[in-house]
This record gives sequence, structure tokens and C-alpha cells, in this order.
Amino acid sequence: MFKNKISPNKTSPNKVLLIATRQIGDVLLTPLLHSIRAAWPEAIIDVLVYTSKGGMLKGNTDCNNVIESDEHPNLAGYLALLKRIFRKYDLAINTQANDRSHQYALIASKKRVGLIPDLKVQSLWKRVLSNSWHLLDNVNTHTIVQNLALVESLNIEKLYEIIPPSNTQAATVLDKLLNFDWRNEKFVVIHPFPMWQYKRWTDAGWKALIEHLISNNMRIVLTGGSAHDELAYCNELASNDPKHIVSIAGKTGFENISKLLQHASAFIGPDTATTHLAAACGTPTLALYGPTNPVKWGPWPKGYAAEKSPWVMTAPYQRVNNVLLLQGLGNCVPCHEEGCNKHKNSESRCMNELPASRVITALEILLTK
Repeated sequence: MFKNKISPNKTSPNKVLLIATRQIGDVLLTPLLHSIRAAWPEAIIDVLVYTSKGGMLKGNTDCNNVIESDEHPNLAGYLALLKRIFRKYDLAINTQANDRSHQYALIASKKRVGLIPDLKVQSLWKRVLSNSWHLLDNVNTHTIVQNLALVESLNIEKLYEIIPPSNTQAATVLDKLLNFDWRNEKFVVIHPFPMWQYKRWTDAGWKALIEHLISNNMRIVLTGGSAHDELAYCNELASNDPKHIVSIAGKTGFENISKLLQHASAFIGPDTATTHLAAACGTPTLALYGPTNPVKWGPWPKGYAAEKSPWVMTAPYQRVNNVLLLQGLGNCVPCHEEGCNKHKNSESRCMNELPASRVITALEILLTK
């Protein structure tokens, strides 16, 4: 459902604030930003994100400034943000349906476009204070399609391309991090350790997959964040065969990983921001999904441009363009929950029971032209 209260205006806004205050993957899944830039090339377009979530926008010329705010700021943090954005924008575009993002939009501009969580009385103030709004569908509409729905009130063209982060010095950085000729040798990038337990695959699975890749003369590059557990996990996997496996976990940002992915033979990972980035880079991407709803959160294949999600809710495996999405098996898949015990650090049986043989077969299908 869509409510449009903005009358057509041929004058382009001079300053736009795009609010993307969620996880880092949500910042990447924003072709909306690219659509805005294409429509208004002279405008100043700033993006408001949570602290440390702006890495996906590095080198992206669609964005003029990244404004970071703590997810739960103290009074000083609120006041600093208020000073930075108060009535500084001609238009605020809000990709989130929560209370705080709507408050930020209200503070930033007199004209506001955004998502509304529902039509309940509790959300009435959001509808009243939005010049234009679109009803959030958190199940059957892909996040990219959902965000692009907001341009319907702006009379601009929808562009579906994701712009990966970049760095002109990325090749130099990678030369220092990697112990092989990554420009010419075949290698696979693996992101084995997502932030939350319920998205993780098994230790035995990763080891069997890596052994299979090495037996087929593939080098392995492990990516990951800087959290202690993530670093330790990647370092332990790399220590099993330092000649063929190198971990760059915690050593570089997405702007350099983009360059790496563009040269990789394949990428394999669970539901993480890096998996979405690999898909956007055009890398042959094998995404391992369990509880997560793929219709809503599946990686967006490069070159895909349609209102319909590239993925159906359940299938043994699905392939669209450069992405193959492999789901764990079970009548409950996807449960749309955070693991079997419904919290982020719980186990997911569908991921635990996903055998390496299925992953290896899926990879072979992915790499078959």
C-alpha cells in the first residue's frame, strides 16, 4: 500500500538525507541511493547510518557525506546529531519503519518520504508526519524492491544496480595481505563466521569444503570481521594449511574486499554482508541459508532488475545470474526465526544438518557455465 501526498515538483532538491539506520548489509542493499543520484546529479546526498556501518559506502560517489550515529546514543550524541541535521535538508528519505528513524526524518526536513510498519493506531503519527509513505512488507517483498518503492512518490526512475564500495589503492593493499598472485591464480573467498550463531554452518562442513577446494588446486582466502571469536576461527582454519589458505579477517575493509571479490573464482558464505557484497560484485556466489527468509533477504544477483524477488521461499537450490542460493533442509525452512531457540546465539538445525556434499555439489553447479 502506498500513500502519496507530494505534489509533482520539477525543482530538484538541493540537499537530501537518506536514512539507513540498521545493519551494514542494509546499507549495501540500497540501489535507492543510486536512483536518487541519477535523478538529481547536482544534489548533495548524505546518508545517515549507525556507527561503524558506513563501510559499504566508501568510494561511492552517489553519496556526498556519511553521517554516523550510535544505535543508542546518549544525550550528547543526540544533541550532536540534532545540530548536524536539524532542518538542513530539502528532503528526508527513510528506509526504516521504526520510531527513531521517523524522528530523525522529522528533525532533518519538512518533506519526508518513508516506510510505515503497519496501519495500526500506534503508527498513525508516522503516517500523518510523512508527506508520502509506503507500507512495509517484511515477508514477501525483497528489501531492495521495498526501498525502491519510495521513489514512486518522487517521480524518478528506479535503478536496481548495487554500487559496491571501492578504493583506488585496493590492489596495493591486497598485495601486502596476500601471499600469492591473486591477479592470475585461481582462488575462492570464504566467509565462514557470521556474527550470529543461528546463521553459522558447521566446523566439519567448512573443513571438508576447504579440503575439496585445495584438492582441486584452489587457494582459499578467508574474510571476516575483527571480533575476537571471528579472528580466532579464521586463523585456526588458515593454520591447517598455510600454503593454500590465508586469512585476512579483521585486516581490511569492504572497499578492498570488493576488489578481491572481482578477481575470485567464487565466493561461499552464509547470510552476511560479505555475501551480499560478493553478489553485487558479480562474483559467482554460493549463499548458504537456513532460517533467513530468502524472498526478503536473499543476495541480489548482479544484473537482476525486476519488481519480483529473485528468490522463492523454499527450494533445494535456486540459481539466478551469478548467485546460487542453497537452503538447509527441513519442513520448517525458512522459519524466519533467529535459530531453533529464537535468539541470535541459538543453533539452527537446518544449518547444522547441511552436509558438505550438498555444498560441494551446489558449488559445482554454480561454476558450470
